[in-house]
Amino acid sequence: MAAPMELSCWGGDWGLPSLHPESLTVMAYAKFSGAPLTVNTINNSWRAPKGDVPVLISEDIVISQPAKILNFLRKQKYNADYELSAKQGADTLAYIALLEEKLLPALLHTFWVEAENYCSVTKPWFASRIPFPLSLYLPGKMSREALNRILLTRGGPPLCSLTEVEAQIYRDAKECLNLLSKRLGTSQFFFGDTPTTLDAFVFGFLAPIYKVCFPRVQLQEHLKQLPNLCRFCDDILTCYFRLTVSGHSPAGQDTADANLQKLTQLVNKESNLIEKMDDNLRKSPQHPPRKLTTLKLAAGGEQSSPLNRLSP
Repeated sequence: MAAPMELSCWGGDWGLPSLHPESLTVMAYAKFSGAPLTVNTINNSWRAPKGDVPVLISEDIVISQPAKILNFLRKQKYNADYELSAKQGADTLAYIALLEEKLLPALLHTFWVEAENYCSVTKPWFASRIPFPLSLYLPGKMSREALNRILLTRGGPPLCSLTEVEAQIYRDAKECLNLLSKRLGTSQFFFGDTPTTLDAFVFGFLAPIYKVCFPRVQLQEHLKQLPNLCRFCDDILTCYFRLTVSGHSPAGQDTADANLQKLTQLVNKESNLIEKMDDNLRKSPQHPPRKLTTLKLAAGGEQSSPLNRLSP
């Protein structure tokens, strides 16, 4: 029997299971490959074993970083790329590198550097989920780390101004979105009808841009002009995370689950009642055995059974 696996990651909102791109990537891959992960949302990455998320824990093994987590899942026979050719595997690596070089800086800027987005959406959201007093410090630290990561790959003063850096990263991001849209075309996923590692990475990067309600939305506006990429995100949320476009469970599913839970509770209650009645009868020698049948019928009769009063 395979060892249990637990994934620690940031929680979600706006109809997403997580707002964190790397966490979304791992969660999507687990869904695609059928890996039985138990997802544990945490409100403070410092509580993670390695100080970062996502983190996968399996017995005494602790793994961070999406690429390493996905490799571990493949070794456990949960491989979403099983049917890919060598060329398709090479294309996967190339497109992932493209995402990290061209799209990730704009994603980080949208969330953590763009002042209006950070002050009105990102900072309040994370601060509300981080315990005091860390809520006063961690969002600012995460913002500084995002800016440093952008400048490390794109350069900054004195070579170029921050305005020039911003303009360049958004040009690159829009170009990347155009390439992804052209590559996807009318297919359901990037390599046909079955989702793979590339689909997990693209979903992890695109879904936060697509779903989060920001006041400054230039990248989101461009993404929404590419309907096949929007449909791609919606399909994954609906089919693999049981979320509709609005971010809720499919119509009637919650009601069905609630009814099933209620039915189970009533069945258990009825079973306990019958067992208790039988036990009392066995402990009461003054009742002749021939009356046990009558008592059982009365207990299971139409008027006394709560199951018969449950609306269909």
